[in-house]
Amino acid sequence: MTEEQRNKSRDGSPPLLEMSHVSKQFGGVHALRDVSFTLERGEIHGLVGENGAGKSTMMKIIAGVHMASEGVMKIDGREVHLRSARDALHNGIGMVHQELSIVPDLSVAENVFLGAHPVTPAGTIDWTRMNREAKTLMASLGLDIDPKTRMGALPVGLQQLVELSRVLFSGAQIIILDEPTSALSPPEVERLFTVLRKLRGEGRSIVFISHFLDDVLAISDRVTVFRNGEKVATENTTDLTKDKVIGLMIGKRSAELHMGEVATLSADDSRKVVLKLEQPGKQFSIALRAGEITGVYGFMGCGQIELARALFGKTPLRHATLSIDGKAVKLASTAAARRAGIAYLPENRRMMLFRGEPVYKNVSIAILDRINRLWLKPKKERAITEAHIKDLQIRPPRAGIALGSLSGGNQQKVALAKWITHLPKVLILSEPTRGMDVGAKEDVIRIVKSLRDRGVAVLVLSTEPETILTLADRVTVMKKGSVSAEFSTGRIEKSDLLAAA
Repeated sequence: MTEEQRNKSRDGSPPLLEMSHVSKQFGGVHALRDVSFTLERGEIHGLVGENGAGKSTMMKIIAGVHMASEGVMKIDGREVHLRSARDALHNGIGMVHQELSIVPDLSVAENVFLGAHPVTPAGTIDWTRMNREAKTLMASLGLDIDPKTRMGALPVGLQQLVELSRVLFSGAQIIILDEPTSALSPPEVERLFTVLRKLRGEGRSIVFISHFLDDVLAISDRVTVFRNGEKVATENTTDLTKDKVIGLMIGKRSAELHMGEVATLSADDSRKVVLKLEQPGKQFSIALRAGEITGVYGFMGCGQIELARALFGKTPLRHATLSIDGKAVKLASTAAARRAGIAYLPENRRMMLFRGEPVYKNVSIAILDRINRLWLKPKKERAITEAHIKDLQIRPPRAGIALGSLSGGNQQKVALAKWITHLPKVLILSEPTRGMDVGAKEDVIRIVKSLRDRGVAVLVLSTEPETILTLADRVTVMKKGSVSAEFSTGRIEKSDLLAAA
């Protein structure tokens, strides 16, 4: 924001966007509480906070996805009530989501003009005009892209800038960017920042939402920090350091460490290495040991999901070597991974459970080939499941009840039961406690630690530092596909993970 623009604000002209005492409740739970926020014209405003801090709710209210339960929202001093994303667009607000809404098989120009193609007097698409205007619009952002190029052929960084072009084409003066650098390489990040600075110079205003604090501090004029659904600070970036932002995010003083915010690691390098992955090109390696929990922490988009999928044979490993029990292996499929002794619980339980089927069928499906070689044996399936129900304290304790009638925490216990009838060598858990109440989390933590104590090599991947610090014996921090830090012994705090990520 220029000095002239700051002076205008001091002279009494209203902010471009102003939110006063905004709250949002979902079923009686406050996702956002009494938040006031301003966005000046020609400003890049960073928005940061941990998962669940309220950033996403705030963003969706601005973008018209949610309506506030309380409070007032003004644009250029005029009170507005946005009931949809279309309403937001009509009021000059556009958003580029982390999951890009591109159509990969259409051309770049078709993506820029998606839903608003220019037409000829005869009512057909005016391809010449569309390609010409798309090229002009992208050139204004410093992009030299052939508008006829297939969108899916572009790297992610350029796809993102094309989607930004579409938002600009809509006439948006307020642009919300959700985790815009999570999948970008350093040169792509700098290219994006060059475009954002140009837009700021033209008087457009940008809300920059990101977990990557270095990026936020590099591009923002001001930063607002959220914690537990409340705004805790808005400060000029020049007055901030990364450590100060982390302190505001977690609200921790050195004498006030809470459960899940500090751990003492005691990894044992003498334990047998069950699985080892080495990727020299990216200087990436990870070793999983028998009877040990390795935690991998990072922000969304850091590469955790890709790592898990590759280790379970869902995606091919390129330029990397994988060994199990010291022998090189190639996992061409999930079936091959299972035969090698690897089990995987993805972050989305719906991907691997059948909610309309009874609990016992969800448990036995992974071992049918072992217990039902010629025909189904429901009695045996139920007996195995009932033993797990007792050991894992699944509630209600009924093998025949439909899985969908169980709580999320109990569904996660069923997912674990599915894999532990015959213990795997390696158990990969992605976000194992996400969305659970405290009691369910404690149960899952107990179960995972009991599996470690039975000799399983456990890999826990999570964007929640508390989960990692509660479970892990050693910790690897990932950042944009590479290892940024490793911790194996001694005291480690939540702030250490946030700083490394």
